[in-house]
Amino acid sequence: MKKILKMMGFAGILTAMTSSCNTMDPILTKEFTDATFWESTANAELMVNMAYNQMYSADKMWNDEALSDNIYEGRSATDQRLIRNGLANPTTPRFASEWSDAYGGLKTCHVFLANMDRVPDGSEEWKKRKSAEIRFIRAYIYFRLVNFFGDVPFFTSDITLSESENINRTPKATILAFIHDELSEISAMLPSRNDLAQADRGRITKGAAMAFQARAYLYESNWQKTADYCDSLMQKQETYGNYALFNSYEGLFEPVNEYNVEVILDYAYVPGKKQWSKLYDAAPLSAGARVNAYAPLQSLANNYLTTKGLSISSDPSYSENNPYVNRDPRMAATIVFHGGHWTDFDGTTRTIYTKPGTGSNDTEKADEYISASANSSPTGYYVKKYYDPSVTQDYNSGLNIIMFRYADVLLMYAEAQQQLGKMDANVWDRTIRPIRERAKFKEATALNYPTGMNSADFTTLIRNERRSELALEGLRYYDIVRWKAAKTYLDGTVSGAKFANGNNDYIRLDNRRFDENRDYLWSVSKCPNGPKQKFVTQ
Repeated sequence: MKKILKMMGFAGILTAMTSSCNTMDPILTKEFTDATFWESTANAELMVNMAYNQMYSADKMWNDEALSDNIYEGRSATDQRLIRNGLANPTTPRFASEWSDAYGGLKTCHVFLANMDRVPDGSEEWKKRKSAEIRFIRAYIYFRLVNFFGDVPFFTSDITLSESENINRTPKATILAFIHDELSEISAMLPSRNDLAQADRGRITKGAAMAFQARAYLYESNWQKTADYCDSLMQKQETYGNYALFNSYEGLFEPVNEYNVEVILDYAYVPGKKQWSKLYDAAPLSAGARVNAYAPLQSLANNYLTTKGLSISSDPSYSENNPYVNRDPRMAATIVFHGGHWTDFDGTTRTIYTKPGTGSNDTEKADEYISASANSSPTGYYVKKYYDPSVTQDYNSGLNIIMFRYADVLLMYAEAQQQLGKMDANVWDRTIRPIRERAKFKEATALNYPTGMNSADFTTLIRNERRSELALEGLRYYDIVRWKAAKTYLDGTVSGAKFANGNNDYIRLDNRRFDENRDYLWSVSKCPNGPKQKFVTQ
């Protein structure tokens, strides 16, 4: 901050809250020095919004999802694809960018915390709340770091360049303890959703702090703490905010329903000002997409239950040759498969044909599988979740990205209770059943508590439920890592639909490799911004 800050240059990354739904003062266009920047809350709020932008983004979510067994990036050798195929090395750019982006965000947080007392018109209430928001963001950034890299350099105030060159790693457990302590302390400083002004929607709340606590403990396999925090969110809504499942699974991700009752925290975008466009290379080509570079895999399609609540391997009515009938409705809301429906920008709903030789005209044929190197999907599937029908050009969407939602709280609680040996019909009826009811399952075999199931099978059931409910929301990779189940899910040949060899075989794609002695942690050899990495974490 000793350098001159030209605020117009900041504009591109300081717009997370610029809309009628979020407060943010007009972007300043004059130049400031360190001595003059902190002269008002208007200026300081720009730094807060910069921190929000460095915490998360649509790109982070989609790239995290591509690390999992849900997505195939076939158009080029992306960093995520190299990592999944076991071809990454310490110089792979994703490793260094994840590191440098995180430490850049931490610097923003530390600069704000060090200078907020200099703001002359900042009330004590303003300072308390902004400090809490920044500390949440700092905790979230550290959480990403330790989940990727394990032990990392840790500090809670801004450091000099020389200090950054010599700082040692701090154990992951110590950083996680700090995160929990921070979240406990700032929770009292944050407003409840119930008290949040409409203009502040998208800001961090008590509920977000509680949900973050639950997720952090979940990733540590601290089942009792996970259950406790989830239970508080479920039972003490007068304190932490009124949350519930939204009435439509598909509608949950539509722009008209932003900030709905299920959303605990989302990352805000603004139509026409701050947008993302991932579906331009993931939606059906007949719907105006460019090419396909990001496609769902067959294993994701296989994960969805039949309408009886059975896996495809245990339901005798399931047919490989007619696989998309009588399936979990969340599948059609998440991915586009052969015979699925798509609603165009003009409101027209039509059928999508991905099976070779089934389209009757040029538009319909555009989405058919041709080969792994063609412009159409290499897997026979397209992305539907987070489709924004209000955009009309290049899929530039202002749709918010959900970071924490109430269904995840219910699923975390169910998993924790299962691991504690406390899963019963009561827990089921509070968690899995309402999630499936919202998904529009009807049959008793899908909705009723499955008696007689052994513990291992129940664990698999809950893991699969998480995958179906939270698919393409950036959480799958972290679940696989915390379960230490990468050899099951991230190793071996990945495939697409049964469209190969005259529609008699599944499309064979990459042969993925996961080294359990190395790949649960990432490597960094050079980091241009942030503490210099003199070690390899693998």
